[in-house]
Amino acid sequence: MTDSTILHRLAQTIEARKQADAASSYVSKLLHGGEDKILKKIAEESAEVLMASKDGDAQHVVRETADLWFHCLVLLAYHGVTPDDVLAELQRREGVSGIDEKISRKTG
Repeated sequence: MTDSTILHRLAQTIEARKQADAASSYVSKLLHGGEDKILKKIAEESAEVLMASKDGDAQHVVRETADLWFHCLVLLAYHGVTPDDVLAELQRREGVSGIDEKISRKTG
C-alpha cells in the first residue's frame, strides 16, 4: 500500500514546473492557462471517473481517479496550498459524523 508520499512528490514536481516553459510542460501550460483551464480539466476528469464507474471497470476507475487527483493537485498548487493542507483537514474530520461536520461548517 502506498502512503501520501507520492502526493508530496507530485506536489513538489508541480511546484517545480510552475516556472517551466508552457511549450514543454503540461503542468506549466495548465497553470499559465489560469483557473478556468484547470477547472475545465477537473470537470472533464470527474466525468471520466463517473463514466468508468458506470462501465463497471474497476481498473479504469483507478486510472481516471489518478488523473482527477493529479489535476486536483495542480489546482491546489494554483491556490498556493499543499496536499498537507488537505490531509490536515481530513484528519480534523476523522471520527466526526459527516452530518455533524457539515453542520459545523454552517455554524462555524
